[in-house]
Amino acid sequence: MLFKKLNLSAPILKAIAEEGYTTPTPVQAQAIPYILDGRDMLAGAQTGTGKTAGFTLPMLEILSHNLPQAKRHHIRALILTPTRELAAQVEASVKTYGKYLPFKSAVIFGGVGINPQINALKNGVDILVATPGRLLDLISQKAVDLSRVEMFVLDEADRMLDMGFIRDIRKVIALLPKQRQNLLFSATYSDEIKKLCESILRNPAIVEVARRNTSSELIKQSVILVDCKRKSALLGHLIDQNKWTQVLVFTRTKHGANKLSEYLQKMNITSAAIHGNKSQGARTKALSDFKAGTIRVLVATDIAARGLDIDSLPHVVNLELPNIAEDYVHRIGRTGRAGNVGEALSLVCVDEYEYLRGIEKLIKLNLDKSTVSGFEPDPSIKAEPISLGGGRGRGGNQRPRSSNGSAPKKRSGSTHNRDKNRR
Repeated sequence: MLFKKLNLSAPILKAIAEEGYTTPTPVQAQAIPYILDGRDMLAGAQTGTGKTAGFTLPMLEILSHNLPQAKRHHIRALILTPTRELAAQVEASVKTYGKYLPFKSAVIFGGVGINPQINALKNGVDILVATPGRLLDLISQKAVDLSRVEMFVLDEADRMLDMGFIRDIRKVIALLPKQRQNLLFSATYSDEIKKLCESILRNPAIVEVARRNTSSELIKQSVILVDCKRKSALLGHLIDQNKWTQVLVFTRTKHGANKLSEYLQKMNITSAAIHGNKSQGARTKALSDFKAGTIRVLVATDIAARGLDIDSLPHVVNLELPNIAEDYVHRIGRTGRAGNVGEALSLVCVDEYEYLRGIEKLIKLNLDKSTVSGFEPDPSIKAEPISLGGGRGRGGNQRPRSSNGSAPKKRSGSTHNRDKNRR
């Protein structure tokens, strides 16, 4: 199927063509017709599937059918996202595909000055992309009027709930007109997501382009077993030996991200860390440098990395496994995007075997496990709880939990050579 078969108007098709696209991704091919029909929709799509264009393209088409006669712009579409980076990415998509349409868009999020955002809203906005917290701040200052919103998009709803935004979301929804089109996107489904859908969506069309709670089949996933204290050294060794030039690394904590970035710099491996304590300017510069190849390694926490849009990212490394199995799916979804093959590698110590089993159960896959010569784990080391704030446990920021310390099944053979071949 080609985009021109989806009943999109000439200005939008022109913008799509200028971006070099002719064929929609599966989520776009399925979602766009439903949205153009005015249906509410629940879409289950992993990151990297093209879901942003899946709702921005039909949104622009629908809004273009009823251009206001007055010059004054008012908010006709509201898109809520969980993070600053994703909000900026979505608004950039709106501008890209709407470049030949007379719409004004704006993006608002925290971490930057509020006055320029207030001024932008005063000048009139048709499409508003926002994070919940800053949107509510502006609403409290009477700088935002949502009374004429026609379309409402809740993007990455699962992450919204994970970050504790459910109350903020409900406050925003209460201010919207009852008659509106609702679109909800989520990479994973949970009971909380189902409950949210029931309260927002009316007879929704269901679009699902990947099996629920699974990792992309385009991502080569593997595990290297190593002692907790040797993870950073092993990572540096892998980057150096394999000559990796672009690696996104996940840690559990902000402190851990800073510490790893500093360690890599001492190994002459250029790197930067992004997390919630970094200013928006610092986060934007780090991401820009990473995309440009100025730095080889970007170290991130889960919240900071959500919504990162990096074309053809070849490597994602979990220095530490997430305690929530679904977050593993989100993390590795940074690679293997839009049809490209990627690699996701997890460095796992004895403290994390319980987390690893939970991840394998979720994705219904036994991950390939190996060791690297010179970095084999010490079998005498016993598992310790991973405690909140990195207390007496070795691993990070979660509550203590029990572990029987038994190692996951490991493949036999020459692990160093096999591991190198996989990368």
